[in-house]
Amino acid sequence: MSARRFAVRCLCVCLVLTLFFCVGVSDAVAAEDRPQSRPNILFILADDLGWSDLGCYGATLCETPRLDRLAAEGMRFTNAYAPAPICSASRASILTGRSPARLQFEFVTKPKDVSPPVRQLQPPPYTRDLPLEEVTLAESLDEAGYGSAFSGKWHVTEHYKRYLGWRPDMGPRQQGFDVAIEAFGSHTYAGKRSEQERSRYAVGAFPVDDVTGNAIRFMEEHRDEPFLMYVSHYFVHTPVQAPTTWLYEKYRDRAAEGPGDPERRAHYAAFVATLDHYVGQLLDAVDRLGLRENTLVVFTSDNGGHPEYADNAPLRGSKWNLYEGGIRVPMIVRWPGHVAAGTTCDVPVTATDLFATFRHVVGLPPAPQPLDGISLLPLFEGREIDLSQRELVWHFPYYHPEKGYEEAQVGIGVNDFAVSRTTPQSAIRVGRYKLIHFYDDGRDELYDLADDLSEQHDLSDEQPERTRQLRQRLNAALSRMNARLPVAATEVRP
Repeated sequence: MSARRFAVRCLCVCLVLTLFFCVGVSDAVAAEDRPQSRPNILFILADDLGWSDLGCYGATLCETPRLDRLAAEGMRFTNAYAPAPICSASRASILTGRSPARLQFEFVTKPKDVSPPVRQLQPPPYTRDLPLEEVTLAESLDEAGYGSAFSGKWHVTEHYKRYLGWRPDMGPRQQGFDVAIEAFGSHTYAGKRSEQERSRYAVGAFPVDDVTGNAIRFMEEHRDEPFLMYVSHYFVHTPVQAPTTWLYEKYRDRAAEGPGDPERRAHYAAFVATLDHYVGQLLDAVDRLGLRENTLVVFTSDNGGHPEYADNAPLRGSKWNLYEGGIRVPMIVRWPGHVAAGTTCDVPVTATDLFATFRHVVGLPPAPQPLDGISLLPLFEGREIDLSQRELVWHFPYYHPEKGYEEAQVGIGVNDFAVSRTTPQSAIRVGRYKLIHFYDDGRDELYDLADDLSEQHDLSDEQPERTRQLRQRLNAALSRMNARLPVAATEVRP
């Protein structure tokens, strides 16, 4: 235990004793907006998992019994969003509770000597690292005496020695996590398996996953003290290869009957099923350790599904753009006694909210630094709060793909199963309406998501006043965040 955490716990004991003698124990715990006890937090982040990839979200190919059961035991959010349509930006935002625009971390991390491609406009320089000065979830919950561990994909600093390698001076330990073990687990990043190796697994068997195993060991060793366990899976990011032959064969025929490339889709379904299995192992460990009743479990994804693998319908677009398929993600929450089982929440929320939420859950006051998220605890507990005028903002000032842009598909549709050209863009959602602004030509698109989930009917010409108002709100929000904007290609950045 760190000296800082020991001091915090001693202070907490002193405060409780003082309250007991001065105003009575009942008054000390009377604040109705604070939890009665400090729960453990198990946060599970999937990589590139699309909104429609889980059975409980309407998947037609993948089977996800453990995540479906988690939803049945808790709350499923139908309007949950990632902070960005791309990995590093979302992860930095989740860690800090601050938007990618405010962090000026809007793309994946790149080395200093790599610049974004300049086309009609010049995008901002790539961000290399999440600054150590930013307060992370682990550092924040340390104030309440929480032990913390990180297992899996970091990806908020420049790669070290190998792809996704943790920089020794900028890793999870340097950002407040007490325990952090670097491993690829059973993901294909660790190396593709030969057909001979994949065929060794009996039906129902899966490879051992160190990302999951390390998390379970931490929970076993810290079961008697409050903890934050952040499990950041590499699944279901490319390269996609079914880890076992039996899983591929299970989905092969079914994939051939649906949309997309059957071979890719069969391997992808096996990937999703593998992720589901490892999440099940984490949940089983929570039950086995007797921690179920006092553990808040939150599951979500860092961005929308990959266009060549995920069936994102009915959503338009995919990872890398700001249509719904790029940013709407599954989010499931379970916390017995606080979150009613089998419930759904249709309120638009974002994973940026989790920083403020976790602070609220453990009894900490609002963070002193500016945040772009709010506490979702009232929603977890079924209390009504008016968020009808809340602004959700996304900012992606880059062109994508970085290579092969000219060969990429020009239009962005529903289930194209192809990488499309993405141009610099920002978006705002207020209530049922969403506006996307495209910097290349200054164009705005307006959609009523309540009636047009697939974003097929642009209302900007029919509702010019609403379009103007939302554009003004978007501009004002980006200005408050000090967002970096793309500029004319001939301009010289300071």
